[in-house]
Amino acid sequence: MSLRHALLGLLSERPASGYDLLKRFETSLANVWPATQSQIYTELTRLAGAGLITVAAEGPRGRKEYVLTDTGLSELRHWLTETKPQLSTRSDVLLRVFFLGVLEPGQARAYLTGLIEMSEEGYRELRGLTDAIDWGDDDLSVYGRIALEYGLRFNAMRREWAEWAAGEIKST
Repeated sequence: MSLRHALLGLLSERPASGYDLLKRFETSLANVWPATQSQIYTELTRLAGAGLITVAAEGPRGRKEYVLTDTGLSELRHWLTETKPQLSTRSDVLLRVFFLGVLEPGQARAYLTGLIEMSEEGYRELRGLTDAIDWGDDDLSVYGRIALEYGLRFNAMRREWAEWAAGEIKST
Protein backbone atom coordinates (compact mmCIF):
# COMPACT_ATOMS: atom_id res chain seq x y z
CA MET A 1 0.00 0.00 0.00
CA SER A 2 1.14 3.49 -0.56
CA LEU A 3 0.20 6.78 1.01
CA ARG A 4 -1.06 7.76 -2.44
CA HIS A 5 -3.66 5.00 -2.45
CA ALA A 6 -4.61 5.56 1.18
CA LEU A 7 -5.42 9.20 0.43
CA LEU A 8 -7.31 8.30 -2.74
CA GLY A 9 -9.30 5.77 -0.73
CA LEU A 10 -10.18 8.28 1.96
CA LEU A 11 -11.17 10.87 -0.64
CA SER A 12 -13.39 8.29 -2.37
CA GLU A 13 -15.71 8.60 0.62
CA ARG A 14 -16.02 12.38 0.63
CA PRO A 15 -14.06 15.58 -0.04
CA ALA A 16 -11.64 16.59 2.70
CA SER A 17 -8.92 19.06 3.60
CA GLY A 18 -5.39 17.98 4.49
CA TYR A 19 -6.26 18.50 8.15
CA ASP A 20 -9.42 16.39 7.80
CA LEU A 21 -7.40 13.63 6.15
CA LEU A 22 -4.79 13.74 8.92
CA LYS A 23 -7.54 13.29 11.53
CA ARG A 24 -9.10 10.45 9.54
CA PHE A 25 -5.69 8.79 9.36
CA GLU A 26 -5.32 9.06 13.12
CA THR A 27 -8.69 7.43 13.76
CA SER A 28 -8.77 4.85 11.00
CA LEU A 29 -5.50 4.06 9.24
CA ALA A 30 -2.78 4.83 11.78
CA ASN A 31 -2.59 1.18 12.87
CA VAL A 32 -2.16 -0.01 9.30
CA TRP A 33 -0.40 2.82 7.54
CA PRO A 34 0.80 5.71 9.71
CA ALA A 35 1.53 9.06 8.06
CA THR A 36 2.74 12.41 9.28
CA GLN A 37 1.21 15.76 8.46
CA SER A 38 4.08 16.69 6.16
CA GLN A 39 3.84 13.38 4.30
CA ILE A 40 0.12 13.86 3.74
CA TYR A 41 0.44 17.44 2.48
CA THR A 42 3.35 16.53 0.20
CA GLU A 43 1.39 13.64 -1.29
CA LEU A 44 -1.72 15.79 -1.75
CA THR A 45 0.37 18.20 -3.84
CA ARG A 46 1.64 15.28 -5.93
CA LEU A 47 -1.85 13.86 -6.40
CA ALA A 48 -3.17 17.24 -7.52
CA GLY A 49 -0.24 17.63 -9.92
CA ALA A 50 -1.00 14.21 -11.40
CA GLY A 51 -4.68 15.10 -11.86
CA LEU A 52 -5.86 12.41 -9.45
CA ILE A 53 -7.45 14.94 -7.11
CA THR A 54 -8.47 18.55 -7.46
CA VAL A 55 -9.12 21.45 -5.13
CA ALA A 56 -12.89 21.73 -4.79
CA ALA A 57 -12.93 24.70 -2.41
CA GLU A 58 -10.54 27.09 -0.70
CA GLY A 59 -11.14 28.56 2.71
CA PRO A 60 -9.51 30.84 5.25
CA ARG A 61 -5.77 30.56 5.96
CA GLY A 62 -5.17 28.67 2.71
CA ARG A 63 -7.37 25.72 3.67
CA LYS A 64 -8.02 23.56 0.62
CA GLU A 65 -10.69 20.91 0.30
CA TYR A 66 -9.74 18.14 -2.08
CA VAL A 67 -11.99 15.93 -4.14
CA LEU A 68 -11.19 12.76 -6.05
CA THR A 69 -11.25 13.07 -9.85
CA ASP A 70 -12.49 10.35 -12.20
CA THR A 71 -8.84 9.64 -13.03
CA GLY A 72 -8.10 9.29 -9.31
CA LEU A 73 -11.00 6.88 -8.84
CA SER A 74 -9.77 4.85 -11.82
CA GLU A 75 -6.27 4.74 -10.28
CA LEU A 76 -7.68 3.57 -6.95
CA ARG A 77 -9.76 0.85 -8.62
CA HIS A 78 -6.75 -0.25 -10.71
CA TRP A 79 -4.62 -0.52 -7.58
CA LEU A 80 -7.33 -2.51 -5.77
CA THR A 81 -8.01 -4.96 -8.58
CA GLU A 82 -4.97 -5.23 -10.81
CA THR A 83 -1.93 -4.95 -8.58
CA LYS A 84 -0.98 -7.67 -6.16
CA PRO A 85 -0.53 -6.63 -2.54
CA GLN A 86 3.03 -6.72 -1.33
CA LEU A 87 3.26 -9.23 1.44
CA SER A 88 5.83 -7.98 3.85
CA THR A 89 8.44 -10.66 4.23
CA ARG A 90 10.60 -8.73 6.67
CA SER A 91 9.84 -9.09 10.33
CA ASP A 92 12.06 -7.61 12.99
CA VAL A 93 10.13 -9.67 15.55
CA LEU A 94 10.81 -13.02 13.86
CA LEU A 95 14.38 -12.18 12.89
CA ARG A 96 15.12 -11.76 16.58
CA VAL A 97 13.37 -15.07 17.36
CA PHE A 98 15.74 -16.86 15.00
CA PHE A 99 18.68 -15.70 17.09
CA LEU A 100 17.26 -16.04 20.61
CA GLY A 101 19.57 -19.04 21.04
CA VAL A 102 22.49 -16.69 21.72
CA LEU A 103 20.73 -15.56 24.91
CA GLU A 104 20.20 -17.34 28.18
CA PRO A 105 16.84 -19.16 28.24
CA GLY A 106 15.46 -16.66 30.75
CA GLN A 107 16.39 -13.76 28.47
CA ALA A 108 14.78 -15.49 25.49
CA ARG A 109 11.59 -16.07 27.48
CA ALA A 110 11.68 -12.41 28.60
CA TYR A 111 11.76 -11.34 24.95
CA LEU A 112 8.70 -13.48 24.25
CA THR A 113 7.00 -12.12 27.36
CA GLY A 114 7.58 -8.66 25.92
CA LEU A 115 5.82 -9.78 22.72
CA ILE A 116 2.92 -11.06 24.80
CA GLU A 117 2.63 -7.69 26.53
CA MET A 118 2.97 -5.80 23.23
CA SER A 119 0.22 -7.94 21.70
CA GLU A 120 -2.07 -7.41 24.68
CA GLU A 121 -1.50 -3.65 24.50
CA GLY A 122 -2.17 -3.61 20.75
CA TYR A 123 -5.34 -5.59 21.32
CA ARG A 124 -6.51 -3.19 24.06
CA GLU A 125 -5.82 -0.15 21.86
CA LEU A 126 -7.76 -1.61 18.96
CA ARG A 127 -10.60 -2.68 21.25
CA GLY A 128 -10.70 0.92 22.49
CA LEU A 129 -11.03 2.12 18.90
CA THR A 130 -13.88 -0.30 18.35
CA ASP A 131 -15.77 1.27 21.23
CA ALA A 132 -14.73 4.89 20.61
CA ILE A 133 -15.55 5.24 16.92
CA ASP A 134 -19.05 6.22 15.88
CA TRP A 135 -19.46 3.51 13.25
CA GLY A 136 -21.87 4.16 10.42
CA ASP A 137 -23.15 2.22 7.44
CA ASP A 138 -20.79 3.95 4.99
CA ASP A 139 -18.13 1.93 3.19
CA LEU A 140 -15.26 3.31 5.27
CA SER A 141 -17.01 2.19 8.47
CA VAL A 142 -17.91 -1.26 7.15
CA TYR A 143 -14.49 -2.03 5.73
CA GLY A 144 -12.74 -0.19 8.55
CA ARG A 145 -14.41 -2.56 11.03
CA ILE A 146 -13.27 -5.51 8.92
CA ALA A 147 -9.67 -4.21 8.95
CA LEU A 148 -9.91 -3.54 12.69
CA GLU A 149 -11.03 -7.12 13.26
CA TYR A 150 -7.91 -8.28 11.42
CA GLY A 151 -5.78 -6.29 13.86
CA LEU A 152 -7.63 -7.73 16.86
CA ARG A 153 -7.23 -11.28 15.63
CA PHE A 154 -3.58 -10.73 14.67
CA ASN A 155 -2.72 -9.43 18.15
CA ALA A 156 -4.59 -12.33 19.77
CA MET A 157 -2.75 -14.84 17.55
CA ARG A 158 0.66 -13.26 18.22
CA ARG A 159 0.01 -13.34 21.98
CA GLU A 160 -1.02 -17.00 21.82
CA TRP A 161 2.00 -17.87 19.67
CA ALA A 162 4.44 -16.05 22.00
CA GLU A 163 2.99 -17.91 25.01
CA TRP A 164 3.48 -21.21 23.19
CA ALA A 165 7.01 -20.25 22.07
CA ALA A 166 8.03 -19.28 25.62
CA GLY A 167 6.96 -22.75 26.73
CA GLU A 168 9.17 -24.33 24.04
CA ILE A 169 12.36 -22.81 25.45
CA LYS A 170 14.22 -25.34 27.52
CA SER A 171 15.76 -24.30 30.83
CA THR A 172 19.44 -25.00 31.38
